[in-house]
Amino acid sequence: ARGVGAGRGSVRFSRLFSSQAVMTKLGQWLCGLALLGSAWAALALGPPGLQLPVPFRQALLPLPIYLLVAFGCYSLATVGYRLATFNDCEEAAAELQEHISAARTDLRRRGLRF
Repeated sequence: ARGVGAGRGSVRFSRLFSSQAVMTKLGQWLCGLALLGSAWAALALGPPGLQLPVPFRQALLPLPIYLLVAFGCYSLATVGYRLATFNDCEEAAAELQEHISAARTDLRRRGLRF
């Protein structure tokens, strides 16, 4: 009985580590944000051996707010561009109208009035 359980566990273990690890886009963004955030925090907290000049320090402290505003502007521009270049699907609209008329005909045949 012990050999059977050990065999299954080793199969799971080999599948877990033999398959290529795939990171989702969200995972990539979160790793990048964690890396940038930790670098910003390390510089903003001012480690003892590192003294930044005052202009650098003044630009460094509000940097996350600047990046958040820039990301918002980029997102708004992307949504606006995609909305402006949105394609009409004439064939799909015609097909949908055919389905609607066929459904109405079927419902009328079954006695539904509308």
